[in-house]
Amino acid sequence: MYSESTPLSKVLGKREATKFRTARNISTVGDLLGYWPRRYESPESNLAAAKVGSYIVAVAEVKTATTRSMKARRGKMLQAVITDGSRDLEVTFFSSHGHEGKLVPGARALFAGKVSSFNNRLQLAHPGYSLLSDFDGGERRDLIPIYKAVGNLHTWTVTECVRMVLDLLDETPEAIPETILDRRDLMDRMAALRGIHTPNTHEEVAAAQRRMSFEEAFVLQVALAQRRLRQAEESTLARTPRPGGLLDAFDGRLPFTLTAGQQEVGVTLAAEMARDVPMHRLLQGEVGSGKTVVALRAMLAAVDSGGQAALLAPTEVLAAQHHRSITAMLGDLAEGGMLGGSEFGTRVTLLTGSMSTAARRKALLDIASGDAGIVVGTHALIQEHVSFQDLALVVVDEQHRFGVEQRDALRGKAAHPPHVLVMTATPIPRTVAMTVFGDMETSTLSELPSGRAPITTHVVPEAKPGWLQRTWVRIAEECAQGRQAYVVCPRIGDDDDPDEETEIFAPESAADADGDDGGDGDGGEADAPPPRPLASVRAVHADLVANPALEGLRIEILHGRLPAEEKDAFMREFADGDIDVLVSTTVIEVGVDVPNASVMVVMDADRFGVSQLHQLRGRVGRGGLPGLCLLVHAGAPDAPHERLDAVAGTTDGFELARIDLRQRREGDILGSSQHGVRSQLQFLHVLEDEDLIEAAREDAHDVVTQDPDLTTHSQLAALVEARVDAEQAAYLERG
Repeated sequence: MYSESTPLSKVLGKREATKFRTARNISTVGDLLGYWPRRYESPESNLAAAKVGSYIVAVAEVKTATTRSMKARRGKMLQAVITDGSRDLEVTFFSSHGHEGKLVPGARALFAGKVSSFNNRLQLAHPGYSLLSDFDGGERRDLIPIYKAVGNLHTWTVTECVRMVLDLLDETPEAIPETILDRRDLMDRMAALRGIHTPNTHEEVAAAQRRMSFEEAFVLQVALAQRRLRQAEESTLARTPRPGGLLDAFDGRLPFTLTAGQQEVGVTLAAEMARDVPMHRLLQGEVGSGKTVVALRAMLAAVDSGGQAALLAPTEVLAAQHHRSITAMLGDLAEGGMLGGSEFGTRVTLLTGSMSTAARRKALLDIASGDAGIVVGTHALIQEHVSFQDLALVVVDEQHRFGVEQRDALRGKAAHPPHVLVMTATPIPRTVAMTVFGDMETSTLSELPSGRAPITTHVVPEAKPGWLQRTWVRIAEECAQGRQAYVVCPRIGDDDDPDEETEIFAPESAADADGDDGGDGDGGEADAPPPRPLASVRAVHADLVANPALEGLRIEILHGRLPAEEKDAFMREFADGDIDVLVSTTVIEVGVDVPNASVMVVMDADRFGVSQLHQLRGRVGRGGLPGLCLLVHAGAPDAPHERLDAVAGTTDGFELARIDLRQRREGDILGSSQHGVRSQLQFLHVLEDEDLIEAAREDAHDVVTQDPDLTTHSQLAALVEARVDAEQAAYLERG
């Protein structure tokens, strides 16, 4: 008998074990049991889906079978006709050896292969098949699991391997306490594995999947509950602003009134920073909802208390933008200790990796001495030689861009655990917040400040004659009125991969294809034709410069690989109105605020995610001018584009966030797909399973409260350690 840690090579043949390891990184019994079916077929499946080029998996009966000699070569070929009772399909084997004794009239089998055409008749040429008597060991089943391909192994070979492993498995570790299984009416793990891999009914599959969904939610909630408990045991210094100090001076100079939401969140942050327990709060809000002002007020409170605040940004462009906007908002309050500076003032220092040696040395000195009350920077902030005098508050912008080691390195620079404020401009559904940000309290800004103009969004099929040129003419019309435009591309140059800040999706038609179901000797379904090269900043810039409609306009390039001085210079010139059109990668996705920009054009928009398109659109319409967003795609003019239509149809970031999540694999919310590891959320649907997540959160709290280190729950502790891997921990470690 075997356990889940047993190597597959001890259970299966060497050939199969090698294929599982090389094709799917499946090396142990547990790995194989975690390789879930992608769907289930019924023995009553029909052949209606057969069409030229399609890959089908179907149960059918052999109607006729004949062998005959071949003219062009030695040997015999087998030709059969299979039927499901409503449709016939020809099956051809160019060598009858090994088949003629199996595919006899009346035999029922599971067939899989690509459909081709010969003499204007559909056929399966040399398909894979397995007689149902062999496939099910003579036992009739209502459902047949279908797996993704493992090399050139057929799906039934995978099924047979899984069934063999299940029959030989001695036990499987149970991570959920028995009392919880009973309370939530859940089957044990072994029953769930059998219900998923060898089910008889759809009801059995649903019950098994529900149990596995709960397990996934429970493991994550236990990890988060442990994190919350550790945070609650920390102590730090209370940070309160002094009356008549820097924060009061800033508030007195604000040229606008804070929204009710900004005021409410400000009160919450002040109360939490005044405690001797570190604050851990997530601030989410719509594009342009005013998160930066709220964060700045918290930073000023930290400075007022005698400490320092650090704002960690993912890119140099965003860090420089934050530095400029904070400095501009503070005015002489950002010139503390300088001639003409306010008596209440502090200094705002920028630190990035590409600064000159002299500028870097000056910044490091200001940070270490405490002269810089507010420090804005990129990953350069977390380097070993960066020293703070008294780091009181850490603000992380677009925090999903950072790993756990990076954030911990910044927190470690504080003499006392700092208060932490995490900001995201991507609205997060409540269930996702519970699942991913469950160790943090959450505040939401949904009200937009006054002065934000409406944004109109249109989908532009590049293939329609004249539509792309009309896009450039539209930019020229806006610039003629003194306005400015962004043109965003996924790549920098034609020889480059997509820009590192860009999350590229497969074309929607390819993403929707139901391929990779089983081997057919050459890897499953025919590969989709390679997509055309994505638009690049350099190529699009060259096209625009040569376009007569844009003659006389200043068009410049911005991307993450430019020297820091050039990036900063171009952003300043664009902000000052000296550049008309900025052709950029997605480095301008968040934080960049140029009120005069009124047009956003996104090239290859169908390859961007919904949330990223929403963020890009939020760069325009910020200065009272109506905004225009044009989403250009190179696909078929009349092809459906669900993502683009969704963005064009609403500016509600929360609704778009839900749409975005539905179109991703559930595990992507933990970042697994971005880092090349298999998703750990195979069954849990964070949008639909709110009740289940709530129950798991409640049970996890009870377990961790009674046993913080899980000393009496060894299997649960092992599963938490195994599933919350380094990349997922980067999403759980919000402090």
